[in-house]
Amino acid sequence: MTEEKPQASGPNAEPQAAPSQPASSQPAPTTAASSADDSGLISIDDFFKVSLKVARVLEANDHPNADKLIVLKVDLGTEQRQICAGLRGHYEAASLVGKNIVVVANLAPRKMRGEVSQGMLLAASSEDRSKVILVTTDDSIEPGSSVG
Repeated sequence: MTEEKPQASGPNAEPQAAPSQPASSQPAPTTAASSADDSGLISIDDFFKVSLKVARVLEANDHPNADKLIVLKVDLGTEQRQICAGLRGHYEAASLVGKNIVVVANLAPRKMRGEVSQGMLLAASSEDRSKVILVTTDDSIEPGSSVG
């Protein structure tokens, strides 16, 4: 299986050849077996593989070995996990405690600068990443609730 290289865009990108058929206003049909096409779209089956859950932040501390990371201890309803997130400079660690956030709960654990991260939180950011905003929920929903 070969991987296709992403196409460059921007002012220094080489011009691309025009498509041989006229573009349609309808998206190209996809099959359940396809996981991605040239546009970066994923199938609904791939989307359903992602487990988005509500988590409540129990503790938050600056990462001891990373300038941009905060280490969060979160409650997922049936278990507690540690998540490292690049929020330093955008949030004070203490201000995160008690917030309900949305996390990817089925992401494989990964070590980040010596600390294990057992998930990923969702956040929106400006194009230049000067502004980062957590995706949160009302506190009326219980930790571990499914999102999506």
